[in-house]
Amino acid sequence: MLAAIKNTFKNLWFRDLGEDSIHINDTAVRIRAGVLLIIPIYMVFTLVNVMYGSSWDVVLNTTSVDTFETDWDDRIVYQVEATKRVFDYSFQTKLLVYALIEMLLGMSVIGARFSPTILLASFLVIGREPEWKPIDPKRCAWIMGASFISVCIVFFNPDAVALWINNLLGTSIPVDENYVPSWLVLNLVWICLLFMWLEAVIGFCAGCKIYAGLVKLGVVNRHCDACENINWDEIKRKKQQKNR
Repeated sequence: MLAAIKNTFKNLWFRDLGEDSIHINDTAVRIRAGVLLIIPIYMVFTLVNVMYGSSWDVVLNTTSVDTFETDWDDRIVYQVEATKRVFDYSFQTKLLVYALIEMLLGMSVIGARFSPTILLASFLVIGREPEWKPIDPKRCAWIMGASFISVCIVFFNPDAVALWINNLLGTSIPVDENYVPSWLVLNLVWICLLFMWLEAVIGFCAGCKIYAGLVKLGVVNRHCDACENINWDEIKRKKQQKNR
């Protein structure tokens, strides 16, 4: 057990850090997706509340007063003391920035050392049979996730992003408008939630399928060994038997 713990600290979810084609334990990848699944779930509740929730908050301990008037649907109109809802997205922004960092850290061997979820997932799979998969298709999935997260960050902070671009490029983008439609962000979060659920629960990697399609189209020139059902553990075992 002690040796397994030492090996986990050394290699994390990687099979062999010295090989040319980096492979990672897909079981740990699925566990990590399950841990990070809480982020899109929280974002769905946030966006649904923002888009479909009430825009006003009735002040507590106030009495509604009948105005003796009706609206176009013959409903009685009451007068109450209410305040316009103001949304603070500081926590959501911090959570999204953390998720973005997690996506980026998983793409490199060095970056994985600084990912809490990779370390946690690597320890949770100790004692279980590893399932080795190449890292390149997973990188495609994480790039997709990072893109979705970036759009959400812009949606929650349009003024800060516009101000940053203006200072950087000398442009004059208005800082009082949101250029990302809410329906787009909500759909991206739903897609992200679906993809992460598929990865965590049934082991279906949508990003890997897209990567395989890019290989067939010739956009990516590196094939996927896992798609060819190459059992590297079996090959290694046969080599060891042959060298005896």
